[in-house]
Amino acid sequence: MDVEKIVQKTKAYYCLDCGICTGSCPISRVNPRFSPRLVVEKALLGFGGEIMEDKDLWACLTCGACAQRCPASVGYDQFIWGLRGTAHGLGYRGVCTHAGVLREMMNIQTTDLVRKSTAWVGNGRRIAQSGDTYYFVGCIPFFSVVFKEIGVEPVDTGRAAIDILNALGIAPVVSPRERCCGYDMYAWGDLEGFQKLARQNMAVIRESGARRVVFTCPEGYYAFRVLYPEFVGDPGVETLHISELVMRAVEQGKLELGGREGKVTYHDPCRLGRSLGVFDAPREVLKSIKGLEVVEMARNRQDALCCGSSNWVTCTSCNKLIQYERLREAKSTGASLLVTACPKCRIHLSCAMYDGDEDVQIEIKDITTLVGECIGAGDRG
Repeated sequence: MDVEKIVQKTKAYYCLDCGICTGSCPISRVNPRFSPRLVVEKALLGFGGEIMEDKDLWACLTCGACAQRCPASVGYDQFIWGLRGTAHGLGYRGVCTHAGVLREMMNIQTTDLVRKSTAWVGNGRRIAQSGDTYYFVGCIPFFSVVFKEIGVEPVDTGRAAIDILNALGIAPVVSPRERCCGYDMYAWGDLEGFQKLARQNMAVIRESGARRVVFTCPEGYYAFRVLYPEFVGDPGVETLHISELVMRAVEQGKLELGGREGKVTYHDPCRLGRSLGVFDAPREVLKSIKGLEVVEMARNRQDALCCGSSNWVTCTSCNKLIQYERLREAKSTGASLLVTACPKCRIHLSCAMYDGDEDVQIEIKDITTLVGECIGAGDRG
């Protein structure tokens, strides 16, 4: 898509040049040279070629903070994603993090060369090859390989998800033929790769007979709910983040969560919160855990600060400063535990702690893992 069509589609021509986007942007707070409205201005003035080469195109977190405050309702996330798609088609790329390993993992998954082993599930957990409920594990088995060195085991989230579903009498479908949801590919501009992954996933889920897909990753949830219908067709299934499923189960008396003493604060993932409007479910789940006191950070819900990194592209000192700021904000609440509902948020904030000083150290858990522990299921291998 050319720049003019992207501007039209996202209503970027309504930009008032008021600066609210720049004042809301976490990147602009730590790098005054970065300005969302300047990117819009370049597009409006016809500097399409210049934008394609501009590193600011890849620095944007697409966290949505600017879009939800924009008085002209410019779809800034979609604007950036559209420009990246055009740039990708012209051969431009953002600088990969982690030596490009994660990007290559996703590229490989667009082929028939990989099967996602279900060995990560471990012993004692019930899964199925077909059934009403499909658990979409996403890329966390691959993340575990990369991030063990910083003490993070994202696959624990997947195991806890199955423990929760088993506790509800559900043996979820877990398929070795599942692929990455494709969100990252879409967000860095590789629309062709994204569509390949999406079609493969839709075929696997249809063959499983599932009528409901449960996610522990907000980006997979967003891909299925928002992107798949637009680009490859409606998956035709109910989609839920696991926090929504647990909240329903607690409200219906189907699940009781054991106690855990202490004070906890919750970090809203951008894609789950601002993008999909899921703010209450994770909080209600935390409040249902006996003995747990939930305290809010100064910036929460739609005003929450991003975890500081996105799409495994462009991680600089600016991103680290944002992460340090969020961790200090969490510690300032007096909480001993920071809970998030996104495996990637957990990775990014844990990575910052790995590099950071004592003033940013706090225990971090995924809400799925915490719930798994509170139903007495967290100790299985």
